[in-house]
Amino acid sequence: MYLKRIEIQGFKSFANKIVFDFHNGITGIVGPNGSGKSNVSDAVRWVLGEQSAKQLRGGNMQDVIFAGTELRKPLGFAYVAITLDNSDHKLDIDFEEVTVSRRLFRSGESEYMINGSACRLKDISELFFDTGIGKDGYSIIGQGQVDKILNGKPEERRELFDEAAGITKFKRRKGLALKKLESERESLVRVNDILTELEKQVGPLERQAKVAKEFLALREELKTFDVNSYIMEYDSITQNLNEYKKREKLLSDDLNDAKASLERSKQDYENITADLKKIDEELDELRNTRSATSITLQEITSHIEILKEQINSENRNNENLASRGENIDSDIEKKQKELDKLEEEKNSLQRLLNEAHEKENSVFEELENIDKNINELTKRLEDLKNASEEFNSKNADLRAKKERYKGILEQVRLRKSQMTQRLLESKTGQNTLEIKIEEEDKNLSEINASIDTVNAAKKELENKNEAIHTEITRFAKVASDLQIKYQRESARLTSMKNIAERYEGYGNSIKKIMETRDRIGGIHGVVADIIKASQKYEIAIETALGGRIQNIVTDSENTAKILIDYIKKNKYGRATFLPLSSVRNSTFSNKEFLKEKGVIGIASELVEFDSAYVNLVGSLLGKIVVIDNIDNAIAFEKKFRYEYRVVTLDGESLSPGGSISGGAFKGAGNLLGRKREIDELEAEITELLKNYTEANDKVEALKAERNSINAKLEENRVQNQELIIEKNNIAHRRNSLIEKLDELKASSISVQTDFENIDNELTEIENETKRLDNTLLNVGEDFGKVGKDIESIEKEIQSHRSKRETVVERLNSSKLEYANISQRLEFSDENVNRTKADMDALIAEKSGLKGKAEDIIRNITEKNQRIEEEQRAREELAQKIEELKKKEEELSEIKETKNKSQNKIFENRDIYSDRVSLLDRDIYRLRGQIEKSEERISERTNYMWNEYELTYNSSLELKTDTGMSLNDIRAKIQELRSKIKALGNVNVNAISDYNEVSGRYELMKKQHSDILEAEETLIKIIEELDIAMKKQFAEKFEEIAKEFDEVFKELFGGGSGKLVLEEQDDMLEAGIAIISQPPGKKLQNMMQLSGGEKALTAIALLFAIQNLKPSPFALLDEIEAALDDSNVDRFAKYLHKLTDHTQFIVITHRRGTMVSSDRLYGITMQEKGVSTLVSVNLIENELDN
Repeated sequence: MYLKRIEIQGFKSFANKIVFDFHNGITGIVGPNGSGKSNVSDAVRWVLGEQSAKQLRGGNMQDVIFAGTELRKPLGFAYVAITLDNSDHKLDIDFEEVTVSRRLFRSGESEYMINGSACRLKDISELFFDTGIGKDGYSIIGQGQVDKILNGKPEERRELFDEAAGITKFKRRKGLALKKLESERESLVRVNDILTELEKQVGPLERQAKVAKEFLALREELKTFDVNSYIMEYDSITQNLNEYKKREKLLSDDLNDAKASLERSKQDYENITADLKKIDEELDELRNTRSATSITLQEITSHIEILKEQINSENRNNENLASRGENIDSDIEKKQKELDKLEEEKNSLQRLLNEAHEKENSVFEELENIDKNINELTKRLEDLKNASEEFNSKNADLRAKKERYKGILEQVRLRKSQMTQRLLESKTGQNTLEIKIEEEDKNLSEINASIDTVNAAKKELENKNEAIHTEITRFAKVASDLQIKYQRESARLTSMKNIAERYEGYGNSIKKIMETRDRIGGIHGVVADIIKASQKYEIAIETALGGRIQNIVTDSENTAKILIDYIKKNKYGRATFLPLSSVRNSTFSNKEFLKEKGVIGIASELVEFDSAYVNLVGSLLGKIVVIDNIDNAIAFEKKFRYEYRVVTLDGESLSPGGSISGGAFKGAGNLLGRKREIDELEAEITELLKNYTEANDKVEALKAERNSINAKLEENRVQNQELIIEKNNIAHRRNSLIEKLDELKASSISVQTDFENIDNELTEIENETKRLDNTLLNVGEDFGKVGKDIESIEKEIQSHRSKRETVVERLNSSKLEYANISQRLEFSDENVNRTKADMDALIAEKSGLKGKAEDIIRNITEKNQRIEEEQRAREELAQKIEELKKKEEELSEIKETKNKSQNKIFENRDIYSDRVSLLDRDIYRLRGQIEKSEERISERTNYMWNEYELTYNSSLELKTDTGMSLNDIRAKIQELRSKIKALGNVNVNAISDYNEVSGRYELMKKQHSDILEAEETLIKIIEELDIAMKKQFAEKFEEIAKEFDEVFKELFGGGSGKLVLEEQDDMLEAGIAIISQPPGKKLQNMMQLSGGEKALTAIALLFAIQNLKPSPFALLDEIEAALDDSNVDRFAKYLHKLTDHTQFIVITHRRGTMVSSDRLYGITMQEKGVSTLVSVNLIENELDN
């Protein structure tokens, strides 16, 4: 079997799907730091079931999903699959090739698969048991696993050795067996509790069942007499009822006739009322019409007057229009004269504007000639200035060059001075270094002495730590025993509470009612919940209560009625209720009997209860005497002629009349004792928890002390390490000082040579400076000549500019004059236009006056015509008003006649109404008698149905001929009810409850035996597993230790490596120490080795395990990182040796390992945050070259 393929997509930095194909031999995975190559190791660990995000270098499991980059969005899932060749069927699965995959979605959903079929993580773990493959096996080894081997505690290395020894599967089986054993023991506690409770219930239920049977026999006899009584009474009442109904029929007929006459009179009355209403409506309509016509007449008269006034107004407007026409003609004449004057002024301004324009053009031409001369002179000036700047630049360059040479000269002189100083300092430094070397030699001696002191302190701390470890083990065992007992008692308490909450031992109806307690208010609980007795009086009080202990206490009779309907509707059985609103306290008036021998007290005074239940407890226990034993009880009853009901502490009961009940029954405490037992258990559990906490605190205190010592040991280790580091630092500083001294001596010789060359360099620089001074003198003469030419041209330009300013002033004056005349002309033009517009408006107004005059004449004519039309309408309305008055008088006469008829009908209606009332009263009285008879029948019928679920017809079938009168039957019924009442509260469900409980008791006894048998079997299995594991581990550990020593010698080139099993009672829990002795060194533990030695020791152990129990493949993640090059070569060489039986995938950055690989995969991060894959096949002859 070997690993064929790894597929990764969306896991950490592998955004795209990548596939690794593997073959036998060594495959290397390489890449720069941060490229994601270690994510391959994490991916394999993850697909094999790793559940710790921390082990995968993340904060939570969603961190393994590709989180996105600046260029890529986050992915929604991570997927990894590994495929193994199973052609040799080492895996217990019927496939030649096995693919295990895991997928995680960002929502948190996860799935595992084997060959595409969904499975559990457990299935994957069991598939790879004892193969070395797994998240905790030795097939995947990274820096974390190496550190765990190197720096972990001895007991933390167990997992690796258990896997190598092949006992992991056994340990898992043992763990499962221990869990099952614990479960069986918890079940045993629960079954014991249930058996105890059932034993308490069997006896009382048997007694209650006997009473219930007697009750059912009496009740059946009562039913027979109830049926006969019901039939006889029903027949008698029915006969009377028929007579009542016949009489009711006759009276009802008379009533109907009277009501019909009443209705006819009412109808006549309503008809006349309707006619009167119609007449009133017509009168109202006539009056409204006449009123509206009068108003209209007034409006027409008013409108005629308004029209006449409007005609007068129109005549006045016409006169005003004629006057306005004359004024408009005068205004037009004035405007024409004003327009002529404005036209003449406009023409004069136009001539002045033309003259100003010609003057402006002449001055502008003169200005252009001056500007042309200035431009020509300016161009010549710029050319001369450019030449001047060139001379100036050349001069500046020469001066700058001179300054550079001057600076170089200063630098050379400074270097000469510095070299002189360096020669002096070098001599001084050599002397100082020699003194420091002597001081470091002294420090080296002191640090060696300090290291010896620290090692002595370490030995003392280790001895103290061992003593504390012994104490921790002792107190931990005490805490463990207390914890086991606490868990056992807690389970028992939970069981008892469950029994109490489920009301085990109560009738079915009681259980069903208590389930509704939260839905139906007013339920206080059963009697057993309300009364509390000390253990001494429990049996006596429960005997005194008898079946009443299961009675349900309610706040009122109404609540009891609701609950009875509820159990009756659902057919849950029967129950007895004690409403607090109706129960009455009962007690002895004379208590002299309390002084009698053996009398303990009255039962109601020997129990505890809430003050709200005083009447209830008094009614139940107020007249029951408690006496210590049966002998004293019998003597007491004889003395008082069996007047009292007595109970004894052992549960005997003596009733008035002389009957005695008693005998042996198990668990007499029964229902009443449950609360006490629960309280006692809670107190015991509290004490256990307190003792456990104290023991645990002691363990924690010892652990804290051990941690303190470990911290001191760590401080000691750090101090020792710091001293060693300081020692190395001192040696390093000493060597560094020696190297510096040698460097100073060599430097002095070099400085002396440079000093001799500086003088020649100084002479050359001074000669070059003199040549630069001559060149500067010649350039200065040329620069002076150009300057004079520039000065002459600038004066000529200034003269032209003065002349230009004078011309510009003249030009501005001309422009100002032109603008002024132009503005006046524009204003004159506006005046001409405005005057023309005014004339046009006057002419238009004159034309409009004519049209308005014509409109006024037309309006006057129309209004005169409307006045004539409205005068005719006014005459017609006056005539209509007279007609309406006449019709109104006719209707008033008809209304008077109708009113008289209505009064006559009203008198007849009162007579009929009195007759109806009289008949209604007689019928009401008769119906009352009918209703009472029907209620009595209904009451008796309901009683028969509620009590026996019988109707009249079904009762007829059960009727018997008793030969007794109805009164005799009633007397017999009363006698039977008295006998039933004498039985007290009866639990009719006791018969079925007794059968159920006794059957369940037998079932629990069988289950108890089965659990004990299963417990014994499991203990035997665990013992056999321990023996097998110890034997196999001992054999394999010895082989691993021997192989480790051989591999150690081969990798180190000598020395020895040992594995030591720590002393402990249980070999399977003992820690494993690794002792290493590299060649030429003393035997020492792992912490005293160098980093490379530690890593090589761990690798030797892993290779030893691979030799003895090779895993099909091994993935090594940079485990050789701490090795030097020579040890890397040894590592690679041995790795090749192991490839005969194991396939290796090595994540590395060491060249020696890469060269030894048969094939390389390169991991790169060409895109930031995204890992990609590169594959290279290595050919052996290429490696040789």
